[in-house]
Amino acid sequence: FSTTRSTTFATTMSIRSTNAMPLATSGQKEYGLEYFLKGALAGGLCCGVTHGAVCPVDVVKTRMQLDSVKYNKGMIGGFKTVIAEEGVGALATGLGPTAVGYFIQGWFKFGGVEFFKIQAVNSMGEQKGWDNRTSIYLGSAAAAETIADIFLCPLEAVRIRLVSEPTYGGGSLPGAAAALVKENGIIGGFYSGFVPMLFKQVPYTMAKFVVQGKASEAICTSAGIDLSTCGGATTMGVALSSGVVAGVVAAIISHPADTLLSKVNKAGAGGSGSMLSRLSNIAGEIGIVNLCTVGLGARCVMIGTLTAGQFAIFDSVMGALGASKYHFHDPSADAH
Repeated sequence: FSTTRSTTFATTMSIRSTNAMPLATSGQKEYGLEYFLKGALAGGLCCGVTHGAVCPVDVVKTRMQLDSVKYNKGMIGGFKTVIAEEGVGALATGLGPTAVGYFIQGWFKFGGVEFFKIQAVNSMGEQKGWDNRTSIYLGSAAAAETIADIFLCPLEAVRIRLVSEPTYGGGSLPGAAAALVKENGIIGGFYSGFVPMLFKQVPYTMAKFVVQGKASEAICTSAGIDLSTCGGATTMGVALSSGVVAGVVAAIISHPADTLLSKVNKAGAGGSGSMLSRLSNIAGEIGIVNLCTVGLGARCVMIGTLTAGQFAIFDSVMGALGASKYHFHDPSADAH
């Protein structure tokens, strides 16, 4: 990786490689506006591409959540049912809002995490930043995801409606969006699922970034890997392995809210009261066990796969853009 420099909003950090930290950097780096924009672009690409790629799995998972009686034979059975009744093309339902929505979400999520964590370390100092890196990851991920969800929620509402009703609004992204607004207004149509989205996405993102970082450290330490000197294949292997672990953990944590989100965006679900009333009704109808388990296997496969892909693509795009990725550094290690 080469050094990315920006004279605007520049934050100078001393980042050095350690055996415990992946994708090490060296020397004196400046992390400014140009770096954050590259991180946002890399985040948009990695999320848009991966979520688009697993769209068929997401279609089956959402169908299982929306109609667990019909789709009760697991993920493979769900695929067979969808293909038998609607054809292979049905597996791409909602691909447009998925790719667009998650590109925007990834832009703010990955770019936001990079921005907030660097600003936090710059504010408290490098040693305190290292000592409190888990808290910084959690806070940065929560803030970035909350902002990202404001932009993602409308497109996710359109996607879920199209998956449950493939011909809704003519079956297109613009048509379905317009139909939602006409029927329910902007808030009711686009943001009825905002609260469950926050409960789903914020814990998911917090877990994803923290677990991925810890898993990377553990893999490198146990295997004696120094990613500052190893080859690209090893670096990619660590990114993919840690990404799978992070994705599965994050999927389990956020699955109940994901089920609620899928349900609340289905026409008529939960009655006609307030959003919180509808969510409460849906949770009562489904039951706690089903809320936590229906579609979980499919979601673990989907999230584990796409999370691994996201971190691998993000690192690759950052390198291609000439950006040297920021990682926490322990200054006290330099004295030993």
